[in-house]
Amino acid sequence: MQPLAWLALAWRDMVRVGWISWAQGVALALFGAVLVAVAHDRFWLLAGALSGFLVVAPVLATGFYALSRALERGERADAALVQRTWLGWQHERGPDYWCLVRFGALLSLAATGWVAVSAAFITLHAPQPIATPLDFARYVVLAREGWLFELWLLLGSLLAAPIYASSVVAMPLLLDRRISVRLAVLASWQVVLANPVAMALWAVLILGFTLLGLGALLIGLVPVMPMLGHASWHAYRDLVDAGAWPLREAGSAEPQGRA
Repeated sequence: MQPLAWLALAWRDMVRVGWISWAQGVALALFGAVLVAVAHDRFWLLAGALSGFLVVAPVLATGFYALSRALERGERADAALVQRTWLGWQHERGPDYWCLVRFGALLSLAATGWVAVSAAFITLHAPQPIATPLDFARYVVLAREGWLFELWLLLGSLLAAPIYASSVVAMPLLLDRRISVRLAVLASWQVVLANPVAMALWAVLILGFTLLGLGALLIGLVPVMPMLGHASWHAYRDLVDAGAWPLREAGSAEPQGRA
């Protein structure tokens, strides 16, 4: 039940940080709204946009990790820190050069792969062509015959599981320590394999809160995204002993020779 403690710590961080967390939540909700507005009548484009949004969420939550990290270390947790966190990566050098960008690109490729597989599966087995969200609801979700929707959900779960295992603590670890993407992903897998029950509950909580946020006309994402972002930092700190890797400077990259 430790994921519940992470959520409690997340709310504490949101109170301590104040409007900065909420402002990032508003920005992410508006970004989601733009995706829906652009693709609302094109099912596969909409599915791709939402899938990509959810899969890349660990990267989008980087600002929340930085704020929780600063609070933990007794440093200033303000808008300037968030700005430095997002812009400082362009000055990175060394074996972990642009690890944030590389990790985000990998997650984007994973989301694209899921949409392609999903589209092929539905196209091959749906009784009618699926062009709009209404078509998907009518011919897949509400179909009275067959198990197409259930099989589609099962396929999505099988493909989502390795993505979750690869990213659940990787992004906070990349932010906190000078480490390669490969080692961060391996550490994330180790966390899941060592704590299967707790991480399964954490996956259910992430999915449930995200669906609530999306279902509430995206307005629910305003508190949900900060809560899950801050909680993910505390999950990382609770589950990973990162002492073997050198610290990364908060909010900016340190030139080589000063680390």
